[in-house]
This record gives sequence, C-alpha cells and structure tokens, in this order.
Amino acid sequence: MMNSAMMQSNLPQGAYLFQGNTLVIPTDAPDNRLAEPIPLEQITQSFSGLDICAIPALGTAGHIRYADLPPDRALPADWRAIHSRQAVSLLPAETAVDASGPAGALFRAYHIAQWRRDSRFCGTCGSKNQDADNELARLCPSCGRQEYPRISPAIIVLILNASDQALLAHNKNFTAGVYSLIAGFNEAGETLEATVAREIREEVGLAVKDIRYAASQPWPFPNSLMLGFTARHAGGVIKTDGVEIEDARWFKRDQLPDLPGNGSVSRYLINLWIKGMTL
Repeated sequence: MMNSAMMQSNLPQGAYLFQGNTLVIPTDAPDNRLAEPIPLEQITQSFSGLDICAIPALGTAGHIRYADLPPDRALPADWRAIHSRQAVSLLPAETAVDASGPAGALFRAYHIAQWRRDSRFCGTCGSKNQDADNELARLCPSCGRQEYPRISPAIIVLILNASDQALLAHNKNFTAGVYSLIAGFNEAGETLEATVAREIREEVGLAVKDIRYAASQPWPFPNSLMLGFTARHAGGVIKTDGVEIEDARWFKRDQLPDLPGNGSVSRYLINLWIKGMTL
C-alpha cells in the first residue's frame, strides 16, 4: 500500500474510490463515465490522509489504483456514492463482456478492494496477514499460509423454447418488475454444464439440452466470474422454487418486461436474442 504522494511520480493519474460496497464519484460525473478513474489531484483535494493502493493491471505493464474510504467518513457535498451493482447497470452495453477497458479495471479494483478487506487475518491461525512482496497475495507471517484473491464461478443462462421465446425470471431480490436470466453458483466437483442443468431444474423445474458457452464477465459482487450460456428447452413445465424465483415465464421479443441494465452479461445475452442473432 502506498500513499498518493508517493505514487503520483511513477503511475498514470487516476484512481477508483470505494466506501464499502459503493463507488464514490464526483456529483457531476456523468453516468456513462462511471468506469473511468478519478484524477488523483481531485481525490486528494477532497480527502486528506487517504491511502491509494496500486495493483498490477492485466495484460499491460501499468497499474490500477483505488482507495478505500472508512465506512463512517462523511462525503463532501460535491461527491456522491452509488451502489457498485447499480453503477454496472449504467455502463454502456459493450462493456458487459469487454474487460480490457475501464470497466474491467473497475471490476478488478473493486474485487481486490473487497478481498483485501476480507483477508486481513489468516484463515488458518488467525494472525494478521501481510501483503506479499512479489505477487498479489496475502502472506501470514506466523504460519506462512498464502491467500490469493478468491474467484467463485457462477453461471447465467438464456433458455429458448421451440417457439424461440426466452425464459425470464423474477428473483425475489430484484427490483419490482425486473426479469432476468436463471443464474447460480458452481458447486465443488461439478462441471459448468452440470451447474446450468441443475440450477434450471432447481429454480424453474425444466430440463434443457444443447448447453453452450456464450460469454463471460467479471462479477465482483462479491467475488464471482459470471459465465454466460445458452440452452434449449428439453421438457417440463415452469414451476418456480418459491425461494429465490418468484415468477418465471416465456417471453416473446415484442412483449418483454423490465430488463437488467446494459452493463451485465445477462442483458448482453438477452440483447443478442432480441436482435435475432444466432445463439
């Protein structure tokens, strides 16, 4: 961890600012630029004594920078906080499966910020962890245990029936009226294709076939990699589990409910279907 004064001399300007699960941005920042880092000078003018962390960027020799605000720190009047998942929904559609630009940097910074908060202590002996010197890892000075950023794979699937209708479902945690795709976490000892079939069977009572990988997206809420699939209805009638899924239906392209934001791989897959592209 380095303070901002030390970093300004050798890293490009700009950092992401987090406070718990929110992204902190200037009040006048436009929604379509939420994935862009904030100039360091603007951050340090508003927040004194702030540590800026640098992590290696993927695929380049550069770094991504972020800072964590204490949860009880009040924001100046010209700054606002937006829930990070809401920020993703406001990103342009093309960012959903393109992790090479600012969106990918934002996802990486948010994921690492959470992991560092959650890995302060060794999971084996309870000692306070330290940052490893030569890689992005935590190192226990007492027992030597190393910990790397946790990534939990999850699937999300666009299901089509013989009439080319898409199955969309309302999860109890969604905003009222919003429908999206069936999703769930991969279990230990399970292939991704088996996860797709199981989650669909458990949540809406359907059997599927022709399971195919489509696209992926970093999804650090809190630490997932979302793997998008398509599948075809093979049998059964819709029967929601009543636990996670409150409602699920087959929808035509011209009779759609409210959909998730453009920044998600869910919406990316739905948009491909809406455009009639081969899936």
